[in-house]
Amino acid sequence: MRLDVWKWTAAAAFWVLLPASTHAQDPARPTVPQIVTSAQGEVRVAPDRATIVIGVQTRAATAADAAAQNSRKQRAVIDAIKARGVPAEQISTSGFNVIPETRYDREGQAAPRTTSYLVMNTVTIELRRTELVGPVIDAALAAGANQINSLSFGIAGSDSARRAALTIAVAKAKADADVMARAAGGSLGPLIELIAADVYMPPVPRAMMAMAKMDAAQESVPVEPGQEVVRASVNARWQFLPLSAPR
Repeated sequence: MRLDVWKWTAAAAFWVLLPASTHAQDPARPTVPQIVTSAQGEVRVAPDRATIVIGVQTRAATAADAAAQNSRKQRAVIDAIKARGVPAEQISTSGFNVIPETRYDREGQAAPRTTSYLVMNTVTIELRRTELVGPVIDAALAAGANQINSLSFGIAGSDSARRAALTIAVAKAKADADVMARAAGGSLGPLIELIAADVYMPPVPRAMMAMAKMDAAQESVPVEPGQEVVRASVNARWQFLPLSAPR
């Protein structure tokens, strides 16, 4: 996994609390002033995984004929995908539907009549190499697929990127706290509390329109994976050390 761009964004909110606790205070015990900061870190990562949902749709006068046609075409599609180097364990059937298509009499004089049957069979392909996305789509369409339902990219191991984003967020929160402490005429004391709140944005499927069979001379489908964004935010609480008052 490659971390291409590291970026950190501004804190959402921060303030000085004097005192910072909402609990009842002991009148004999002085309150401790605190500084609270929030910050977010962001890391951009090149995706190394892709998921494609590919479908075959057929229509015939009977359900059996429509299913038989669909099975032949879908088998050809799966074989073509495997020929591109995709193992069987990365291909799974994710949907199979038989839908009767009914015609209704507008005048209401005749009973509804089933005129044909629509069969839809979809498979989900989990690719571990993003460079195979275009060739797999090409092969599926050439073999008889007529639906590309969705395409999404992701990253296999986001832990290192998430921790990098956390590191950025903590550094930003501390830098803000230091500035606030100096501006308030004191210095930053020990860390009291640090809470992580991950905001990793999962990959969003990129919907694609249903496509007809590609002509053999047509150019390959261009695919650009782009980058996925991993974000992490933190809330931190520090002790504020005011300067000693002059005697």
